[in-house]
Amino acid sequence: MEKWRRSERMVLMTKILLENPQQMFTLGYFADFFQAAKSSISEDLAIIKDTLQKTGQGQLETVAGAAGGVRFLPYHSPEKEMSFLESLAEKLSSPERILPGGFLYMTDIIYDPTIISKIGAIFAHRFQGKDPDYIVTVQTKGIPLALMVANAFNVPLVIIRDDSKVTEGSAVSISYVSGSSKKISTMSLARRALKQESKVILIDDFMKAGGTAKGMMDLMKEFRAEVLGLGVLVYTKEPERKLVNNYLGLLELISIDENKREVKIKAKNFFI
Repeated sequence: MEKWRRSERMVLMTKILLENPQQMFTLGYFADFFQAAKSSISEDLAIIKDTLQKTGQGQLETVAGAAGGVRFLPYHSPEKEMSFLESLAEKLSSPERILPGGFLYMTDIIYDPTIISKIGAIFAHRFQGKDPDYIVTVQTKGIPLALMVANAFNVPLVIIRDDSKVTEGSAVSISYVSGSSKKISTMSLARRALKQESKVILIDDFMKAGGTAKGMMDLMKEFRAEVLGLGVLVYTKEPERKLVNNYLGLLELISIDENKREVKIKAKNFFI
């Protein structure tokens, strides 16, 4: 095969790194792939790293040692994250999104691949360094968001269901109380879905009082899992005291006024 040009190497290296976030690649891997000297690969990676950092599109982390190498960490500058979340808050503030009962229509946002992938990258950035074994969510609307977070961490997604499935084998089920409606519900997770003593990050699309989130945490205790963090796309201002603490919410729903047809929602300020 003819020799790779530097521009060709850099384009393909960037593609490989971005498509495999968090995965470590050694200099030897790229040197063998491109039949190039490690010194040349190192120079290429330095240029890619500098470009990503300057444009706020991500970060290349270099790890020294025999097991080291380089890996891509999804990252956007705080300014870009803030700008994106503010535009999302404005979009969700449309009175047309108000549903009977004081609910907010979010389905189009949650199932938009472009939007949800950016949100997933924000969570991955904010939970950077946690190194989870799994991303865990509860069906149904939290799945697309959690999948994007799992993709950004390059780890499996685990889905908690409201009932056990015969096709998934034996399961662990618990009852939990909704923090807002006080309704007793059940959530279930197949024993094979999550290894004992795993490290997990919990993700959900919406939180009011935190009953579902607390149920997820209680279920994780049954697997002796360590919860590294809880991420929520939208959380309500009231009740101020939730059933869970130390969660990362991106958008705060302050109020929904059905009579005035008014929605107040604001983005998380990462500069405070």
